[in-house]
Amino acid sequence: MLAAHTRIEALLILRHGEQALLTLIIPLALLIGLSTLPIGSLPEPRVNSVMPRILALAVMSTAFTGQAIALGFDRRYGVLKRLAATALPRWTLICGRVLATLLVVALQAVVLGIAAALLGWTPSVAGLLAAVPLLVLGTLTFGAAGVLVGGALRAEIVLALANAIWFVLLLAGGLALPASDLPGPIAAVAGVLPSGALAEALDAALTGGAFPGPVPLAVLAGWAVVAGWIASRTTKLI
Repeated sequence: MLAAHTRIEALLILRHGEQALLTLIIPLALLIGLSTLPIGSLPEPRVNSVMPRILALAVMSTAFTGQAIALGFDRRYGVLKRLAATALPRWTLICGRVLATLLVVALQAVVLGIAAALLGWTPSVAGLLAAVPLLVLGTLTFGAAGVLVGGALRAEIVLALANAIWFVLLLAGGLALPASDLPGPIAAVAGVLPSGALAEALDAALTGGAFPGPVPLAVLAGWAVVAGWIASRTTKLI
């Protein structure tokens, strides 16, 4: 049951046009553009500094924005209520959606990794291995935030709010530009946002070839715990 539900959830994500735009097309376009155009002060090859931030963007797009919107409309059309009335246990419904999101993130990482390699990206094996648990932690963190937004508000509000948060985190969360290139106050805030923490952690792994320090991990874990705790008390089936 878990495997079947995971497969269905993954296919629903991949078949959705807006989801495809968020999960693959925009990250790929930004990866190519930021790696080839002289935007910001980055060492050559630029793709080495761009790739970790684009991976963080891909995780945010799938686990937060995509899941928040999907959950909001699932509630609006009674999908969750109908699924809850089937033989599927509640844990299967939750785990199936989580595993589907992780599968899509893995697919994103592969596609973006191939594109980055064609642009000259040469990560170390140790860096790639260190990035795997970071991607899982980032997916869980943004997924909890997505459930928080999509599980309590009306679908129309979720659609507008999730996209607005996506743009804010893209521009001011250390994703489009590294935190060092942002204005002072914004750079300070970027470090305590989940987007900035995930980008910093992935940069340490993929660029430096080392596991990140405790600060970005603590920021991600803190956001995951707080968002998950609030979501568990505010999420509605309808």
